[in-house]
Amino acid sequence: MAHTLQDLRRHAVARTLFPPTTLVAAIERLGFVQADPIRAPARAQDLILRHRVRGYHAGDLERRYARLPIEEDFFVNYGFLPRAVQVLMHPRAARTPLTAADRRRANAIVAYVRAFGPAHPRWIDEHFAHGKVQNYWGGSSNLTTHLLDTLHYRGHLRVARREGGIRVYAAQSYAGKPGAKPALDALIDVIVQTYAPLPVRSLNALVSRLRFVTPQWRAALPAALKRAKARLHRATVAGVDWYWPAGEDLDAFGDANAGSIRLLTPFDPIVWDRLRFELLWGWAYRFEAYTPPAKRKLGYYALPMLRGDQVIGWGNLSVTPANRLTARFGYVAGHAPQDARFKPQLADEMDRVRRFLSLA
Repeated sequence: MAHTLQDLRRHAVARTLFPPTTLVAAIERLGFVQADPIRAPARAQDLILRHRVRGYHAGDLERRYARLPIEEDFFVNYGFLPRAVQVLMHPRAARTPLTAADRRRANAIVAYVRAFGPAHPRWIDEHFAHGKVQNYWGGSSNLTTHLLDTLHYRGHLRVARREGGIRVYAAQSYAGKPGAKPALDALIDVIVQTYAPLPVRSLNALVSRLRFVTPQWRAALPAALKRAKARLHRATVAGVDWYWPAGEDLDAFGDANAGSIRLLTPFDPIVWDRLRFELLWGWAYRFEAYTPPAKRKLGYYALPMLRGDQVIGWGNLSVTPANRLTARFGYVAGHAPQDARFKPQLADEMDRVRRFLSLA
């Protein structure tokens, strides 16, 4: 049976908007939850999870993180993964070797954290007084912060929790090194689990990102991609090759979002891949938080508006000092849908947002 773009749209929505479950189960099913610090009206990880976790409120992930089998780490982007997935990436090889002096400093930080337990960056900086270093953009950054980021990336430290949004680090160690072939195969399967169905160009690009995730296995990536394409399900739709998990029936998914409106973060798996977005929904969504205000077309942090299996517009939401939710909406068609169901559906979604934000 030949598949259509409508089949792919339904699949893209239904497979990731599963019935709300527990926080751990949702992250395991998603595979990866991207993080972003901007709050508009909440952080990306919270906006992703609110659709998929029962009774979820903004900040629940940070509040519960230390008690859960999940890790905050760099994957294809920075975010949260099941611990069983995170260990596959470590210990990472160094992308840029440390100088002898910085290596001594890094070893001292790890010894300090092992001796005294989870440590706030401020404590480490006060203890060692490392000073400043030139950052990637040519400015000045705290050397302690640079070393902590490096140690976290390499797997010598992990994020134990956050305090006021600041990462508190604990020592990390790994029992053994995973093999390149099984680890890369598993990591690619996580990518596909998170973002499927994927057009071939997007699959290629995401697998290419693993050169930063597992630089120690960079040379093994072409073979891993070839194996993935052989085991994944593939179909050609509208002249494009699409991939999704083997054994996943494209026709088995119903209309999970039928009769509902969902405002999605720009980092939601449904809309994150801009190439896939344009292929499935026929218009170009752009994330404009870093675009000069005068050049913005959608808004600072436009949340794509999903209705059924169609992305029909976007909303810019904010919370006033009086704790009232305000919103401005835009529509691909130039106006809101005219049918009688739309306003109640949108009102229901705004009520869900208020409960998520704990607003009256």
